[in-house]
Amino acid sequence: MLDIEKRIAEVWNLYGRHQLGRTFDLPELDEWAWDIPQTGPGIDVLGEVAGLRVLDLGAGVGRHAARLAALGAHVTAIDASPTQHQRALARYPNTPGLRLVCADAVTHLQEAAPYDLIYSVSGMPFLDPHRLLPALATSIKPGGRLVFSALHTNSNGDGPSHCVTARPEILRLPGTDTEHRMPMWVLEPRLWEDLLVDHGLVMEGVTTIDSPQADQPLSYRLYTARRPEQVPSRPRSTAPPPPNAAVGVGVIVHGTDGFLLGKHRLGTWELPGGSVEPGETFAEAAVRELAEEAGLIADPADVRVLGTLLDRVDGIVRVTVPVLVTRWSGVPQQREDAIGDWRFWPQDGLPQPLFVPSSQCLTAWLSDLSLDHPPACFQPFTTTATD
Repeated sequence: MLDIEKRIAEVWNLYGRHQLGRTFDLPELDEWAWDIPQTGPGIDVLGEVAGLRVLDLGAGVGRHAARLAALGAHVTAIDASPTQHQRALARYPNTPGLRLVCADAVTHLQEAAPYDLIYSVSGMPFLDPHRLLPALATSIKPGGRLVFSALHTNSNGDGPSHCVTARPEILRLPGTDTEHRMPMWVLEPRLWEDLLVDHGLVMEGVTTIDSPQADQPLSYRLYTARRPEQVPSRPRSTAPPPPNAAVGVGVIVHGTDGFLLGKHRLGTWELPGGSVEPGETFAEAAVRELAEEAGLIADPADVRVLGTLLDRVDGIVRVTVPVLVTRWSGVPQQREDAIGDWRFWPQDGLPQPLFVPSSQCLTAWLSDLSLDHPPACFQPFTTTATD
């Protein structure tokens, strides 16, 4: 178990020990709540549970699990805290349909048979999602559901995190002023959705649960997801992914006078080229960029795609496709403000400095060129087809 989860388990043990020493205990549930009493939605979110194999994740004293067992579900209530588990055993020693387990949730999920329904009343944010979700997603039967509530904004008005990291929250021991700092994964809904979708679940909905007190910023979110019967074809999530790759072409125009190169306003000399637009082949992108930048006209049929160059720059995967134009017409001329002074340079007299992707493209075509540039993985095409 991760060190951060060990700290969480220690705090919950202290909480359970404190509660065992009190004469007061929580009453049985008369109304289901996802951590904020008298605020919907309620138990109806779970649907018909009779006969289902159900897991309560982070069950605590077990009140919610006992309620579902009374409705005919076969419930396993799991909690990693021995003192919380002791409380549950003392409260529900012989409840039909209810099995109380003290164990690490991930270990249990890896060993148990899949469940029809897994739910958690604010328990999931106390487990590292990167450790929990791979085990959880495969522990739901095809067509089964996951329903859980999670803190969104705490009582101080602190909203959710924008990255998947734990942060300290305050757990106050009931009936005292004693506070413990407890690590939690308080994530914005987009992150929870991305995590669930990444692990093969389909999001069904996100419901806002706000405090009924106007001056209280406390807020939770209720997430519902399903494991599909079959793996569907769908987008990664409803939010667009962050940019993580760039694809472009480097156009090699080689004639009797050498290589065509233009001078960029930043001072580097480079081949014609640029990004591949949606719907274009590499050959079509090369012809378009050559005309837009240098005013030369070519036909995609006269473009030879050499292969792909792959490297990573500042965390972005760069895919550059070197192409050779074997026939063209026109005279090189400046067409864009960013690059101009187009001319042909002899192989043994290339200008400097060269743009790194241009150097990589030239070396991919002629490996004996004496060019100094960062290495890139080149995968040559095995045919001379245009794409």
